[in-house]
Amino acid sequence: MPPKDPEGGSRDSRRLISQRTKPNRTIRRLVIWYRRNAAVTSLVGTATATASGAASGAVSVAGSMAGSVLQPLVFDPLRRLQQGSGGIGIDDRGRLWVAVDGMGGDHAPGPILEGCLRAVSLLPLRIRFVAEPEPLRRAVAAMGLTQALDEAVERGLIQLVPSGPSVGMNEEATVVRRKRDASINLAMDLVKRGEATAVYSAGNSGAVMAAAIFRLGRLAGIDRPAIGALFPTKDPSQQVLVLDVGANMDCKPEWLHQFALLGNIYSRDVLQVRRPRVGLVNIGEEECKGNDLCLRTHPLLAGDERFVFAGNCEGRDILSGDFDVVVCDGFTGNVLLKFLESVGSVLLDVLRAELPRGRRGKVGSAFLRSNLVRIKKRLDHAEHGGALLLGVDGVCVIGHGSSRALSVVSALRLAHSAASHGVMDDLHALGEGSAGVATTCG
Repeated sequence: MPPKDPEGGSRDSRRLISQRTKPNRTIRRLVIWYRRNAAVTSLVGTATATASGAASGAVSVAGSMAGSVLQPLVFDPLRRLQQGSGGIGIDDRGRLWVAVDGMGGDHAPGPILEGCLRAVSLLPLRIRFVAEPEPLRRAVAAMGLTQALDEAVERGLIQLVPSGPSVGMNEEATVVRRKRDASINLAMDLVKRGEATAVYSAGNSGAVMAAAIFRLGRLAGIDRPAIGALFPTKDPSQQVLVLDVGANMDCKPEWLHQFALLGNIYSRDVLQVRRPRVGLVNIGEEECKGNDLCLRTHPLLAGDERFVFAGNCEGRDILSGDFDVVVCDGFTGNVLLKFLESVGSVLLDVLRAELPRGRRGKVGSAFLRSNLVRIKKRLDHAEHGGALLLGVDGVCVIGHGSSRALSVVSALRLAHSAASHGVMDDLHALGEGSAGVATTCG
């Protein structure tokens, strides 16, 4: 007979009950490890799905236990705009109209429309979708978007605007003068007439810029508009605005000065940086270094009291978090942008190759997967969606030519953010106060 303990019942039975009621020691250790190493992260439910075999049960339990603790710490970048998940709680009266060039991009119009349908369910937007009727009809049928589109149109969230022949990705920018009914021109006209607060296009960037200049016009005191892209920094809560990233290959010192003024206002109004720190991309911190453009631009930036000039910014410092706005010519900026786009995928490939193998490796990888996904989201250009064309008289977002639904949603989030912060009012004020910049600088 098994020995009895003073309280009655066998010791074996009490041990069995204890094992059933107390969490496994391995699970407790996993939870503690996860709390220490991923204090702010998304739930590990999707990550634990990769584990298999005997380890999958333990990982699943640990994931659910850790998830219940970490759920309040998850930060959703769309949360402030959504006012709830899945679009719940969005007040239709507060939705802003955005014009979308439905024919712009390598994969248009289907994926562009798909992104718009997702965006109106997540963001307080209404979209005027400008596209050629026949290609749009074929794309809607091929992608099975008929029902979703009909529902969005019925609710007044999407309005279809027919256009003429569109501007091809390989056509010259000046073609926008001949194709007056092209989708990009009609989208710009909607903003010009006040029927939309912003415009988005993933089409030919040169044509988008030309259409914006011809249809919307430049801001007073601004010689050349610049494309500004948001780069991630080592601080997850901070981004740096880099401009120009492709609109002007060869620049003059006064243009870079104007870029700094534009970037300072955008960073302050939209990114909510109280005193943006402006830097000049250069090969050294000393003001005596650099090419002729940098040497002539430095005193212009240093002598302007309308913004905080933090000095020259070397390539290694762009993502450091020490700068909020960084200016450069479009050639340099475009190289930086394309290089950054490749970093995310390369980094993930390196990490995958270095992760341990075997059963323990699978368990560890399951916990690390959510961290890797977050790294990719911070570096993936699709998560940022597009770049701002600053210096024209309207909010204009230029998307990547290969944009699909995710990129479109991200770009429309950016367009909404710029349109809803009254940035154009301050940009107009800047133009009125600096009308002589072009003639007095350089």
